[in-house]
Amino acid sequence: MTVIPTARSHADTRRATWLGATAVPMWATLAWLTTSLTRLPAFELLAIGFGLGAVALIIVRLASGGDLRVLRRVPLRAWLLGIGGLFFYHLFYVLAFRAAPAAQVNLLNYLWPLLIVLFASLLPGHRLRARQVLGALAGLAGAVLLVAPSSDGATDGAPIGYVLALAAAVTWAGYSVLSRRIADVPSDAVIGCCAATALLAALCHVATEATVVPSAGEWLRLVAIGLLPLGLAFVAWDYGCKRGDITMLGSLAYATPLLSTFILVAAGTALASSKLWIASALIVGGAFVASLNQQR
Repeated sequence: MTVIPTARSHADTRRATWLGATAVPMWATLAWLTTSLTRLPAFELLAIGFGLGAVALIIVRLASGGDLRVLRRVPLRAWLLGIGGLFFYHLFYVLAFRAAPAAQVNLLNYLWPLLIVLFASLLPGHRLRARQVLGALAGLAGAVLLVAPSSDGATDGAPIGYVLALAAAVTWAGYSVLSRRIADVPSDAVIGCCAATALLAALCHVATEATVVPSAGEWLRLVAIGLLPLGLAFVAWDYGCKRGDITMLGSLAYATPLLSTFILVAAGTALASSKLWIASALIVGGAFVASLNQQR
C-alpha cells in the first residue's frame, strides 16, 4: 500500500529544514572566532568551547521542560558517530587554520555542502545526477584554484593545512549524511556528544599541551563559540538532517562559505582578491547547481 504524505508531514519537514538552516549563520562566525583564538592550544580551545556549548544546551533543554534521562537510551552507534564527527571535524578545522591562510582554509572546508549532496546520492532512493556531477566539477575547480601556486610559483600556504581543511569537509559531510541512519535517535543526544567531546579534548589537552589562561577578550569569544557554532547550531543541524530535507539543507548551506568569507575579509583576517572570489563562486555555485535537481 502506498502512503501519501499529508499536509502536516510536509509542514513538519519544512519546519525541520528551516530550523536546521539556522545553523548556517551561526557557523559563519566560526572561522573568524577560530582565527582570533590562535593563542590557545587546539585541544584547550575545543575543550572550553564544547564545554561551554554543552552547558548552554543543558540549560536551554532543562528550561524548556526537557528530560535528559533520554540520553540513557541513546545507542552506542549514535554515540560513536556523534562524538567522532564533532571531535575530528573540529580538530581538523582548528589545525587547518593554524597551518594555512584563513580564506583558503575556510573555503576548502566549505566544500562540505557540495559533499553532502554527493554523499546523499548514496542513500536509498537517491541517485547521482548530471547536475550533481557538474556541481562537483565546479567545486573541484574552485578548490584547485585556491591551492594553485601564484604567478611567481609560490603557494599561499602549507599543503598540510589544505589537506586538513579537506579532511574536515569530508568528515562533516559524512557525519551529516550518516545521521539519516540514526534518525530515530533524539536530537538531545547532541548535548551528550558535545559534553563527551569536551571531555575527550580536555584529556588530550592535559596529555599533550601546556595550558594557556585566556584573556578577558578571549573568554568573550570562547563564550560566543560555545553558545552559537559549538552549541545551538548542532542541535538545529542535527534536527534538520534527521527530520528535514537533507538535500535542501545542503543547498541552503551554500550561503555559509560566502557569509563566512565576508566576515573574515571585514575583520581584516583575509585579503580580498579576484582569485578568492572566483574560487568562492565556483565552490558556492557548484553546491547550488548540484542541489537544484533535488528541489521541488
